[in-house]
Amino acid sequence: MVAAYHEARLAEFLRRVGEAADRFRAGELDAIEADQVIFQYSRAAMELWKFCNLGDVVFTAQLISEEAPAAWWERGATNRR
Repeated sequence: MVAAYHEARLAEFLRRVGEAADRFRAGELDAIEADQVIFQYSRAAMELWKFCNLGDVVFTAQLISEEAPAAWWERGATNRR
């Protein structure tokens, strides 16, 4: 369950990166904006990895099934001043 959850969330992240790359190629995003999406992917994937590797897979699976875990993509956003 944990591995499937992890893979599904990563697939969502990769779709966002793919969309950003398509928008960059279409001239809708500049290189910095596209890079920000890639950076957010990296941070969100790291937060997701930490959650999925808490140590006790049964506990993590229980968290996944009982409550909607954090909005991982948003956790990857940088703090802007």
